[in-house]
Amino acid sequence: MGIDGKSRRAVFLDRDGVINRAVVRDGKPYPPARVEELDVLPGVAVALERLKAAGYLLIVVTNQPDVARGTQSRTVVEAIHTRLASLLPIDEFRVCYHDDGDACVCRKPKPGLILDSARAHGVDLHASVMVGDRWRDVEAGEQAGCATVFLDHGYAERKPRKPDAVFGSLPEAAEWILARPSGATHEVC
Repeated sequence: MGIDGKSRRAVFLDRDGVINRAVVRDGKPYPPARVEELDVLPGVAVALERLKAAGYLLIVVTNQPDVARGTQSRTVVEAIHTRLASLLPIDEFRVCYHDDGDACVCRKPKPGLILDSARAHGVDLHASVMVGDRWRDVEAGEQAGCATVFLDHGYAERKPRKPDAVFGSLPEAAEWILARPSGATHEVC
């Protein structure tokens, strides 16, 4: 619960391809390898400021399996988050550093990152939204009980089954989220 005893709403956000530009190779998205490669997508700062002003918690939930694979360090991932936090009104970063073979409960499409954050912050999942650019993000949001928004960047991989809305950018998704009735449950656009 929030300070006023009411449940809070959140927008859960994937990181790469939603907030910052993903590095696309062979049709598949990858995270930036270094802080210097970080490029916040156009309109993201204003979209997040508008969502924050409307009372949403802004929580990044991101898979970073390259740490488990040994091709990225946790230090670099955390440095990227520190940089993003200095630029954007993000309340929290929740990270899964595992790979699929680790069978953890936090790696999307499992909803562990969302569920743990919701418990910690008193978030009403049915009044919240998950925004992602991959099927794993949408499925995690569905399993957690959130409305889901898919940002379709045309990656050469499977698409999510039935997101509640599909857009090309976070600013477009923010318009949809802000237009929803307060506490709205799933609705198909």
